Amino acid sequence: MPSTRSLRRSSPITLLLAALLALGFLIFIISPSSAASASARIKQASAASNPLSPPTSPYLKQAPKPDGGRRPPPVVHYHLNNLTTSAFPIEGRETVLILTPLARFYQGYWDNLLKLSYPHELISLGFIIPKTRDGNAATAALQAEITKTQMGPEKKRFASITILRQDFEPPILSQDEAERHKMENQKARRASMSKARNSLLFTTLGPSTAWVLWLDSDIIETPPSLVQDMASHDKPIIVPNCFQRYFDKDKNSMSVRPYDYNSWMDSPTAQNLGNSMGYDDVLFEGYAEMATYRSLMAYMSEPAGDNKRLVPLDGVGGTALLVKAEVHRDGAMFPPFAFYHLIETEGFAKMASRLGWHSFGLPNYFVYHYNE
Repeated sequence: MPSTRSLRRSSPITLLLAALLALGFLIFIISPSSAASASARIKQASAASNPLSPPTSPYLKQAPKPDGGRRPPPVVHYHLNNLTTSAFPIEGRETVLILTPLARFYQGYWDNLLKLSYPHELISLGFIIPKTRDGNAATAALQAEITKTQMGPEKKRFASITILRQDFEPPILSQDEAERHKMENQKARRASMSKARNSLLFTTLGPSTAWVLWLDSDIIETPPSLVQDMASHDKPIIVPNCFQRYFDKDKNSMSVRPYDYNSWMDSPTAQNLGNSMGYDDVLFEGYAEMATYRSLMAYMSEPAGDNKRLVPLDGVGGTALLVKAEVHRDGAMFPPFAFYHLIETEGFAKMASRLGWHSFGLPNYFVYHYNE
C-alpha cells in the first residue's frame, strides 16, 4: 500500500507563489489608487516649473538641493502652433482665461461664475481692482469668496486666480450707474477702462491660453454653458446680447430691457460724423445728442428667436466678450485713445478688423446685467 503524502511538505514553487501573492497584497494596500496617482501626475505636469512662468499655471516651489541652493529656472519651450481654439473646446481641453475689471463686488457675479459648466480646472481668473474705498471693499469680499472656493470641493476650484491693483487713479470715483453713464464722463472713463483691461490682459495672458472671456463684474446671470456655447461658433470675436431684468410698473411684473448698446453695425451717418470730428474726438453710442443711426444688436433680438443666430458687427461691448487668444497675441488691444474715433471695446473691434479679425454677435443669446 503506497504511503500517504505528508501535508506539511511544500514545493519551492508553491512558496514562491505565496510570497508573490502576499507582496502584491501589501502593494495594493499601501499604494494610492491609479486614479489618484494619475490625477497627481496631471497636476504635476500642469504646474509651472519656475516662478517666472505665466500665472495661468500654478507654481510648485522646488525643494532645495542638499547644499541649500536652488536649481536655476529652466528654459521653457512653448509651441503656440499646437495650441487649438475650436468649436469643441472641452473635448480639446482648451484653457480659458476669464478677465474682469472689478470696481464693486457683486455676489451674484461670483455665484454665476461658480455655475459655469466649463471644467473649472481649465479656467483661470484675472481681476484688476482700483485703489479706492470701494476697491478695497471689493478686494476683501472677492478674497473671502476665493478662499471658500479654492478650499472647497476640487471640482469647483479654478486653475489659478490673479488679482491686480490698478497703478493709476480712476477718473471717476463714484460707481453710481447714472454718474458712470453721463456723456461728459465717457472719454475719460473709458480711457481708464482701456488701461485697466490692457494691464490685466498683458499681465495674465499665458502661452497656454486658448480663449479670453471678458466678463464684467456686474453680469450676474448667464447660461451655465456660456463659454462652450459661444466657442461653438468658432469665431475670433463673439459677443452675446446684454439685457437687464427690471420691475415694469406699468405691467406690474418683471420684464427685461436692452442694456449694452456698444455692439453695432456701422452706418454712413456715424462715418460722416467721424469724418467731421477732430483728431482726438470719440463717437459714443446710445446718446440722443450724438445720433449715429447705427444698427444696434440690442434691438435685433427676436421673441423665441434662434439663440445661435449670428450677425456681423463693427463694434462690440465688453460685458461678456469671448476672444480667441491669438487675436490679442496679434496685437489687438483696447485703445485708451481715439482710434478711428472709437475707444475701448469698440476701438478693440476696429483694431482687430484692421488686423484681419472680424467680430460677430448673438442677438438672441442673452446675459443679464445687475439692476441698480
